[in-house]
Amino acid sequence: MYNSNRYYRNCKQLVRCIIMKPESKFWKELKQKTPDIQWTRLESWASYGVPDLLGYNDNCGFFMVELKVVKKGKPKFSPHQILFHTQRTKRNFILLKTLDPLSVKLFPSSALDASGSLQLEACRLQLDACSLKLGAWSSLQESLIA
Repeated sequence: MYNSNRYYRNCKQLVRCIIMKPESKFWKELKQKTPDIQWTRLESWASYGVPDLLGYNDNCGFFMVELKVVKKGKPKFSPHQILFHTQRTKRNFILLKTLDPLSVKLFPSSALDASGSLQLEACRLQLDACSLKLGAWSSLQESLIA
């Protein structure tokens, strides 16, 4: 007997796998272009507010990175993410990719205030205005493992 409900559910899962979210694309790009860092993608449903990625390098040890992709406007953070980043500011980062205009920016966790706004002037990393040119992945890698 043919079960159309089962087929629909499987089809829905297949479509979800084929259409990759912008954050997933960003994750794959980051992983590919930062070969000196060992990355582990963390499951956000398991622990609310914990950043998306756990990075490791022999020179600096562990650090965490929250990925955000924004088409327009400002990035949005959940209350759990805000709490995590405002209480744990050492070796934690926010990596922001904006699509309009296209840019990648790295912020320390301390740049996120209690209201969930990124404070651009709080960026203390040695990147040109905390903004990476699209080919400057080596600068990003150096900043993360410094």
